[in-house]
Amino acid sequence: MKPPPFDYHAPRSLGEALEILAAAGREGKVLAGGQSLIPMLNMRLTHPRHIVDVNGLTELATVEAGPGGVLVGALARHAQVEHSEQVAAVQPLLRRALRLVAHPVIRNRGTVVGSLAHADPAAELPAVLALLGGSVRLASAGATREVPAGAFFTGPLESALRPGELAVSALFPALAPRSGTAFHEVARRHGDYAVAGVAALVVLDEDLRVVTARAACVSAGPVPVVVDVSGACGHRPWGSADWRGAAAAVRDGTEPEADIHASADYRRHLLGVLAERALTEAARQAAQEVERKAARG
Repeated sequence: MKPPPFDYHAPRSLGEALEILAAAGREGKVLAGGQSLIPMLNMRLTHPRHIVDVNGLTELATVEAGPGGVLVGALARHAQVEHSEQVAAVQPLLRRALRLVAHPVIRNRGTVVGSLAHADPAAELPAVLALLGGSVRLASAGATREVPAGAFFTGPLESALRPGELAVSALFPALAPRSGTAFHEVARRHGDYAVAGVAALVVLDEDLRVVTARAACVSAGPVPVVVDVSGACGHRPWGSADWRGAAAAVRDGTEPEADIHASADYRRHLLGVLAERALTEAARQAAQEVERKAARG
């Protein structure tokens, strides 16, 4: 199929892009990686009158990893973030999640911020941002605002982006000391959207007792579902914590829907199984990090 007619714009600066978007209003769509927008156009699932191609705005193709976290610009490709050793050192969950996103060819072109703006509850990166308590920076003509992940995702393929705004960057906070992360999912084929998936974050104290345990669920609702199961772990040593009980709390804290790929009950069952795996692995990663630091003195 061919896309519906539209006016194509290729701004040369961020200011010009924001002016075009302001004039286009609800009739404007941003083209960055295009891995979601182009298929939707070709299938005529969206009918914008204006396409604003921001690929010329090279100042947005940045990835900065520092003590506060990883700041990803709007044109940073999945592969750029996935293969960065600095990013992996500051926030290893990003690399783990990105390796589950589609296939290398898609990751070479698709953008991290574009995936967030698309707001698909079956995608990995929205769950990562929600789990870590990250945020998205939105810019419009004359203003910018920072929107936390909990407020950014508002529904299936819906976000807090307003007409005329451009998502210019996303912040994935760094791991706290004695933290571990993991991501497990089930898909019909590797690279397909997950039937169910769970990202986990576990933080230990100096005695290797569980301080924080959270899980973010993929394909579990209209937006990423984050469940805090710290209480279920009872501040116990990570090796004897009730991870099965914590996983049951994750499972019971979700209300997935049925579709052609899975019933709601089967998807909920998967979420429980994956939560136990992810939480246990994240706790093990945290303990190993403590041991490595102790060994270095």
